[in-house]
Amino acid sequence: MNFDELRISKQLINALEDIDIVEPTPIQEKCFPKISSGADVVGVAQTGTGKTFAYLLPIFNSLEFSEQKNPRVLVLVPTRELAVQVRDEAEKLAKYKSYRIKCVYGGANINTQKDNIYAEGCDVLIGTPGRIFDIAVTGVLRFPSIKKLVIDEVDEMLSLGFRPQLEQIFEMLPQKRQSMMFSSTLTDEVTSFIQKHFRNPETIEVTRRCTPVEKIEQRVYKLPNFNTKVNFLSDILADADEYPKVLVFAESKKQADRLSDMLEQKFPDRVGVTHSNKSQNFRFNAVKNFESGKYNILIATDVVARGIDFTDISHVINMSPPENPIDYIHRIGRTGRADKNGVSLLLVAPYEEEKYDEVCKLAGSNIVEHEVPESVVISNILLEEEKPTITHKIYLKAPSLKNSGGAFHERSDKRKKVNSGGLKAKAKRKRGK
Repeated sequence: MNFDELRISKQLINALEDIDIVEPTPIQEKCFPKISSGADVVGVAQTGTGKTFAYLLPIFNSLEFSEQKNPRVLVLVPTRELAVQVRDEAEKLAKYKSYRIKCVYGGANINTQKDNIYAEGCDVLIGTPGRIFDIAVTGVLRFPSIKKLVIDEVDEMLSLGFRPQLEQIFEMLPQKRQSMMFSSTLTDEVTSFIQKHFRNPETIEVTRRCTPVEKIEQRVYKLPNFNTKVNFLSDILADADEYPKVLVFAESKKQADRLSDMLEQKFPDRVGVTHSNKSQNFRFNAVKNFESGKYNILIATDVVARGIDFTDISHVINMSPPENPIDYIHRIGRTGRADKNGVSLLLVAPYEEEKYDEVCKLAGSNIVEHEVPESVVISNILLEEEKPTITHKIYLKAPSLKNSGGAFHERSDKRKKVNSGGLKAKAKRKRGK
């Protein structure tokens, strides 16, 4: 099927041709008629399947020109990086349309964002829930004109604790609207959210033609601790031709910073790092330099990397098996796209075997354990969190209080005195004398 068969406007087709998109992806093909009909839609698909255009295409195809101030389309995303990416994609698609597309997110000056929304008005507003709500309560942003609502990466949004802001935004929205939601997974929390806020939604679930399990070479290396894992990375990443563009997933912000400091000493000006504790400009520059090729190694956490569509990733490296095994599939799916080969590396310490077993249940038969190269230095230095905790067994039993009768102490002589009746009785006795 091509875009002409979907009856998309000429302006949108021209914009798609400018960015070399000639046919719809499965999620775009299935979502277009449902969204165009006005039905509520729940789309389930992984990053890289074309979810952004899956909802922007039908929305832009029916959105007419207007000079009103308040937005008619609201798109909510979990992170500032994804907000900027969706805005950029929307501007590419609306190249031959006269839409006012605005983007707001935390970490930027809220007053500048308010002025930007109010000055020229807005047709499509893209942003993170916290910042959207903060601007809405000032009165600058009003929602009565919202006709289309999109919540992208809703599973990640809920896991980040954005549900209170989402609930508050829903209370401000008009009841008569079309709601769309896109997610990588349908968790119990996501399902509960859908049941509360959607009206008989059409569920569209799409997987890639070639899933990562089938296509990506999955290597596993058993390493004793974090410092040995860093030595392993230092050894293999020295060959930039073999590892031209590497995305490394750290388990925490603290681990990401520690890993960045250690690798930066080995590979100056080749390593970037991004996570939610970094400033807005730092995060944007790290992603930009990685995409442009200035950095060939980017260290990230799931929170920041979720939803961002990086291109031409040669290798994905997991420093540890993730807590949620489905995240492993999402992570390695960053490589091996567009009919290119991809490789993933999973580093497993002895204390991570249980999580590794859960990953193996989803990873398929082509996850293979490899021998650690002899050139890798094995470290005996453990991080504080890797050191075993020492517990002392208590051999003496505490005395039982059952049928003990309680404690007994003999009263002192002072306490044995009889109450003489107080001052009134004393005065009466004195008068009697």
